[in-house]
Amino acid sequence: MKQAMITAQREQQQRLVYKSIDSPVGRLKLVATDEGLFAILWPVERPGRVRLQTAVEDARHPVLVEAERQLAEYFGGRRRTFDLKLDFAGTDFQRKVWSALLTIPFGETRSYAQIAKQIGSPAASRAVGAANGRNPISIIAPCHRVIGTGGKLTGFAGGLEAKAYLLALEAGASA
Repeated sequence: MKQAMITAQREQQQRLVYKSIDSPVGRLKLVATDEGLFAILWPVERPGRVRLQTAVEDARHPVLVEAERQLAEYFGGRRRTFDLKLDFAGTDFQRKVWSALLTIPFGETRSYAQIAKQIGSPAASRAVGAANGRNPISIIAPCHRVIGTGGKLTGFAGGLEAKAYLLALEAGASA
């Protein structure tokens, strides 16, 4: 309980700033704290997927400016890895899953079962799927690279068309 209170206090003290950018997968809202990138929100964001407090627009915030630059390079086929400070806010399990996402190489995919095994919870495929669905920093923490067993495209916060686009972008750049 004490840990939950500390986390809640930390979240209350965070100053969130945002900037909206155009991308090939729609208008994205980048959200940051002074600690790092906090979220990338999609045009059709499911309410409550990412817990946010009030954010103020700050198009000049250095974290947001750098995130926009690196995303533009990624979409332009000139970037395969991101070098940004990230400020993940979630449970220990969620952060473990999101950290595992960061290890999936550009142009490759993993199944939920593979991620579950990687984090030491081989029976937790469904929980991995749930954590993946709440990943606040899509694209950079590449949850689009996680697919169903057998290669089926499954849920994605930006929609399956966006997921297919990102996978195709990476496949084309890898070729």
